[in-house]
Amino acid sequence: MTREEPQFTPPGPSLEERITGALVGAAVGDALGGPVEGYSPEQILERHGGRVHGVVGPWNGDAWRTARPIAPYHKGDGHITDDTLMTHALVRVYAKVRDHLDAHAVADHLVPDLMTNPRWIPELEAETIPLHRLFLAEKWLVARLHYGHIDPREAGTGNIVNCGAAMYMAPAGLVNAAHPAAAYAEALDVAGAHQSSYGREAAGVFAAAVAAACAPGATPDSVVAACLSLAKDGTREAIDKVCDAASRHTDTESALRPLREAVAPYDTVGPDYRSPSLGARRPSRLHSIEELPIALGMVVAAGGDFRHAVLGAVNYGRDCDSIATMAGAVTGALGSPVPEDWSKTVAEASRLDLWEPGVTLTGVTREVFARDVRRRRAHERAVAELGGPGCSD
Repeated sequence: MTREEPQFTPPGPSLEERITGALVGAAVGDALGGPVEGYSPEQILERHGGRVHGVVGPWNGDAWRTARPIAPYHKGDGHITDDTLMTHALVRVYAKVRDHLDAHAVADHLVPDLMTNPRWIPELEAETIPLHRLFLAEKWLVARLHYGHIDPREAGTGNIVNCGAAMYMAPAGLVNAAHPAAAYAEALDVAGAHQSSYGREAAGVFAAAVAAACAPGATPDSVVAACLSLAKDGTREAIDKVCDAASRHTDTESALRPLREAVAPYDTVGPDYRSPSLGARRPSRLHSIEELPIALGMVVAAGGDFRHAVLGAVNYGRDCDSIATMAGAVTGALGSPVPEDWSKTVAEASRLDLWEPGVTLTGVTREVFARDVRRRRAHERAVAELGGPGCSD
């Protein structure tokens, strides 16, 4: 009788590959979505003579600085936006603290970084402090924490409820790789300094999605299942409905309208993104930000493929730089490769080393895990001495 040879199962992506893939993927998605942010799929189709398939120039061409005075930014040509600026800032905080973060870390480290350390800001084509690029909802951090001296755990209350905190929360998921519940709890604490209501909830669930995507053998379905096990209220309902709709599609193009229809009852902004409804961005237990459910829906419809999920997010329009950031982070963490031509273009155009944050955060993640193990062992010894559950008499 011949003996069967054991089947070899190729190892999945390593921790560093998943962390780097998530951070590079988020930045690339951000850069691709920036130039078409705020527009509808129909407007994008007309403006570009078809769907966007990669890096494109500014919507208003050479008039990018003056076309929208409230946002005089060079979006396009491979430039990352505030989503990536904030994500990399949070990585720097993890690199400094080298442990789990909370709302006080935002006040002690993130806010000073935004206020005092000049960096190259691609959309401004200048070196300046990141604060000068941030939207009002993110400048809230400085106003409340630095100038207002608000308790960091409560500082998010009163801010507009949007995806501001969620958009940069991938590092919290990566530091808690393969532990969605821990990622959710940590991100909720961190986001308390920035957001309340369903904006804060989305930050926790997005971090959980990234953590779940890092688990060996993770799939889009397992990521969604992890999110549904943790999400609350309108956020859970929106994710459930959107991902259920996405599961009926095998391509993101056919899913564009159904996904928007599925999320519409939970989205407070309304049909015209640039003219928000009266109830827009107000606290609620019934509603959800639009960006996270749509990002997860694109991941499902694309079968976890980075290119298709990100392009689906980009061509969805509306707040598509943040949607593509989230879709890019999740698919990158799943191990789907980021196209090298895209990452190279974005890195060069934005004058950023897109890979260094992944190396840095991997080192931090390993240190934090080792510290967590020591803390867990100390707890186990303490409970054993108390004759606690599972201990012999």
